[in-house]
Amino acid sequence: MPNFKYKAINPSGATISGVVTADTAELAENVLTSQGYIPMEIADESASEKDSLIARLNRSLAFVKARDLIIFTKQFRTMFNAGLPILQIMQILEHQTENLKLRNAIAEIGIEVKEGSTLHGAFAAHPSIFSPLYVSMVRAGEASGNLVEVLNRLIYILEHEHKVKSDVRSALNYPIIVVIALFGAFIFLLTFVIPQFAKIYSKAGVALPLPTRISLAMYHALSNYWHLMILIIAFTVLGFYLYFRKTGQGIYVLHSLLLRIPILGPLFVKVAMSRFASIFAILQSSGIPVLTSLQILRDTIGNEAISREFERVQNQVEEGRGISTPLRAAKYFPPMVIDMISVGEESGQLDEMLHQVSVHYDDEVEYAVRRLNDALGPILIAGLAFVVGFFALAIFLPMWDLARVQMKF
Repeated sequence: MPNFKYKAINPSGATISGVVTADTAELAENVLTSQGYIPMEIADESASEKDSLIARLNRSLAFVKARDLIIFTKQFRTMFNAGLPILQIMQILEHQTENLKLRNAIAEIGIEVKEGSTLHGAFAAHPSIFSPLYVSMVRAGEASGNLVEVLNRLIYILEHEHKVKSDVRSALNYPIIVVIALFGAFIFLLTFVIPQFAKIYSKAGVALPLPTRISLAMYHALSNYWHLMILIIAFTVLGFYLYFRKTGQGIYVLHSLLLRIPILGPLFVKVAMSRFASIFAILQSSGIPVLTSLQILRDTIGNEAISREFERVQNQVEEGRGISTPLRAAKYFPPMVIDMISVGEESGQLDEMLHQVSVHYDDEVEYAVRRLNDALGPILIAGLAFVVGFFALAIFLPMWDLARVQMKF
């Protein structure tokens, strides 16, 4: 019978490892369970080192999708509501979860809870999977003793966020594909079609018009200096990435520029307002203090330019100025949002007003996505017409001159 290496938690809570002999991994797991252990990892000892390396590489490169996190949260909510102990829930979810990174995190969360950690503290140890919003909601549920209701609200937020991001991503997929295809056609015509016609016109002694000369100049630059161009592009992309993605100021500048792009900028603002209102409403209804809510919003809003406005608002709220007054001096917040928050503050129904704002901006995002699709169609057609027209002139203008020369003879 094959041997299986394992890692497990013994009855005293310590992590142990060893080898167990069984026909299958399932039987090995049953053997460990019958001994009072909680299995974490079971692997065939005869597996090659190559397979182990590939498995470790897959785990390190895996990432948790929003859909995986939603399913995990729903399953956790259901089993917790049924009265199952946390450790048993984590053990079940570990075996049912297909995502390698999430599975390892679940195993570690089970160990941390077994060792006495709070549930939100165990989640906080995995920030790449569980956001500050997620951890704060779980903490609020633990503190209030109403974790199931808080998880219901958290699931709503996760599904709402996933839907909005999917709508925006779907709206941008088609233009991106068209632009890539257009660029490919441009390179093909420039490197394979134009040079062949240029040779014919050169042998015939036809003077080349401006579009053809421009095309040939681009072709010679591409064919003679392509390696230099690749280096320049690579270093430019790397420089932009390091500045705009790795530095706080660069991220702020990039996000500020994105909000100023026609058509796209207003869409990003609407998405941010929808996220702000929906998350803020649920945080308030869950009993999380305003200052803590603003800190969570700052970390989860997804745009550094708007996040810095939250920082200013948070500082003024600490001084006792309320919420609506600091928001009036902040950028990017439309008057309707501020007025609704002001009414919610005065009436004591802030969470209800924020919910109404969220519903309104959900509709606004859908309308903006449709408008984006309608606007990008003509822009793409105009770009396609320009490329096709330019190369048509570069190819056929000399052909007309060649026809005139032949007619003279």
